Amino acid sequence: MRRSSVQSGWGAPVLLHRNTEEGVHMSQDQFPHESFDDLLAANSEYQKTFKYSELTGSAAKGLAIVTCMDSRINPLSVVGMRSGDAKILRNAGARVTEDVLRTLVLATYLLNVNRILVMPHTDCAMARGDEAAIHKLIDDKYGVNTSSLEFRTTNDQVGALASDINRVRSYPLLRDGVVVAGAIYDVKTGKITPYEG
Repeated sequence: MRRSSVQSGWGAPVLLHRNTEEGVHMSQDQFPHESFDDLLAANSEYQKTFKYSELTGSAAKGLAIVTCMDSRINPLSVVGMRSGDAKILRNAGARVTEDVLRTLVLATYLLNVNRILVMPHTDCAMARGDEAAIHKLIDDKYGVNTSSLEFRTTNDQVGALASDINRVRSYPLLRDGVVVAGAIYDVKTGKITPYEG
């Protein structure tokens, strides 16, 4: 068996492919062009008019938005901002997890964030089903037991938002003086409704 490799950024060789009796098999380290060539082509066009080379890693408008991974949401457009203005943190359901808190600590100390908006949305699957039902759906459809994961679903989206706002506000490692608020984004109208609780 013959192996080809290149150096990785960490100094260790990365296996590109191997020859076996059955033929050449690509390792998982090989870039899957057949699944991503449309993105690479679009990126080639994007580069022709690229205009963000002067941006830094800081949030120019001092904002971080915690929102859902739902593809109907364009967080910067929703609040009238553009690339470079804000930090965007996304996950299923716009929940404040340990990883979100870790990222917000970095953002508030090192990346100019002084205000945080937690922004879930209407018509969210994570706000209309229970945890067990989602685990069962995945198991029934794909035969994979995901019960070791916590998806953080809720049947009370407003209550979950209030809890998540409080979790950020009370987090002891967050920089002093950071302002935290919540709002729900309406995927049918584009409106954000502030949480006033």
